[in-house]
Amino acid sequence: MTLPSEPRQRLAVVTCMDARIDVYRMLDLQLGDAHVIRNAGGRVTEDVIRSLALSQAFLGTNEIKVVHHTGCAMRVPSDAELAEGVRRAADALPPFAMLAIADEQEAIRADVAALRESPFLAHRDQVRGLLYDLETGQLTEVTAQ
Repeated sequence: MTLPSEPRQRLAVVTCMDARIDVYRMLDLQLGDAHVIRNAGGRVTEDVIRSLALSQAFLGTNEIKVVHHTGCAMRVPSDAELAEGVRRAADALPPFAMLAIADEQEAIRADVAALRESPFLAHRDQVRGLLYDLETGQLTEVTAQ
C-alpha cells in the first residue's frame, strides 16, 4: 500500500506518548489520515511547533487537534517534582521545562493558545483542544474561557 506523505484529512494531532492511547481509534482515523506528534503530556513545545510549521508549509495540513488525557503521569503539582525524578534516575538535572500538568483543562487551553499565537503556523484558526477520558473513551472539547 502506497500512501501520499500529505495527510488525507489535512489534520495534525498533538497528543501524549502514553501507551494506553490508540490515537487512530480515539479519533476514528486510518493510516494516512493525519500527522501525529506525541510527547510526554502532549504538550506544545518548540519542537512541536517546528513539526507543525513544516506539516502546514510542506504537507498541506490546516487543522490541529491538541489532545490531553485523564490519568496522565505528567499530572503533578510542579515541574520541580518531575525534574527531581529525572535527576534521581539519571543523576542529571534537566535544563528544560518539564511542563507538568496541574489542571488538564488549563494545560489544554495554554497549548491551544500557544499554537494560535505562533507566527510560524500558516493555519491557526482551526486549532481545537480535547480531553480524552481513558476510562470511558469519551472526547470532550475544551474551549477558551
